[in-house]
Amino acid sequence: MLKIKKPRIKKLKWGIAGCGYYAEHTFIPTLSLLRRSSLVSLYSHNLDRAKQLAKSSGATGYFNDYDEFLKSDINCVYVSSVNSDHYEQVIKAAEAEKHILCEKPLAITAKQAEEMVKVCKKKDVFLAVNYIHRFHPHVVKSKELIQKGTLGKLVSINLSFNMDFAPGSNFRFNKKLSGGGAFRDLGTHMIDLLRFLGGEIEEINGYINNIIYKSEVDDFTAALVKFKGSGYGYLNVSYNNKKAFNRIEILGHKGAISIENFIGVKHQSAKLSILLDGEAKLSFRKRGNKLNYLLRSVQKSFLNNEEPLITGEDGLINMKLMEELERKCRK
Repeated sequence: MLKIKKPRIKKLKWGIAGCGYYAEHTFIPTLSLLRRSSLVSLYSHNLDRAKQLAKSSGATGYFNDYDEFLKSDINCVYVSSVNSDHYEQVIKAAEAEKHILCEKPLAITAKQAEEMVKVCKKKDVFLAVNYIHRFHPHVVKSKELIQKGTLGKLVSINLSFNMDFAPGSNFRFNKKLSGGGAFRDLGTHMIDLLRFLGGEIEEINGYINNIIYKSEVDDFTAALVKFKGSGYGYLNVSYNNKKAFNRIEILGHKGAISIENFIGVKHQSAKLSILLDGEAKLSFRKRGNKLNYLLRSVQKSFLNNEEPLITGEDGLINMKLMEELERKCRK
């Protein structure tokens, strides 16, 4: 595990760049559950928005000048801004020697992501990416069973993440700000899960299209990947489905796993089912605050000067895979 030689800090003092819905209603409430982390400062292009959120969250600082925000009493930054802002904000935070947790996808282009990773390494700061689905206990257990060989040789992993999200004023429908639609937003999570469960990917093919909603970004993507080790993976993501069975299905020669009520579902128990050759079916239900698990992992990493479990390199690899499929679909 990579470590950096810096004095240890006793508590994380967070600054949040980007005061959107997720930051307000998910990240900040979850961060408040951690005893060794506190929210200190907020940055937004809109000073009134930063001030309002600072007042409601108990943060002492609020800014619409990013450089001044970085000078406040913080030692790490959560970059929760629109995708097109990640590049500049991560690099400036790294140059200010702050550890960083960045929203997905890491950047608009793989070239940007590569430079972000390089600057963070040069400045001896850690860059983590908010790929929360890796941290659910059912996913962790599934990976453990795959690695132990319990399922036998891996055959395939199927992932689906579909939702209804009609075009509107949200930045995700502005290609310049988001880089793309359902694939960049939801598909990046699925690519990361495929890599986490099945290993590195050597080939990706598929389709990116608009089936229901016509806008400048896609509302549907299907992709087939070939793992370097064994087997294949399939992902299906969309913005165009009102009722979907979002699930994970893992097939091995000796058994199978499914995880339901896990993706795109809140406040419900996820169901893990395990089928093994010659054994009775096993089922387990568990609620899991994925962001809570991720933040506790990131907090431990930053406090101990240890590389996070999900790194900037993961974000870069995922960006390269997305760009590869996008290039193929433009031909």
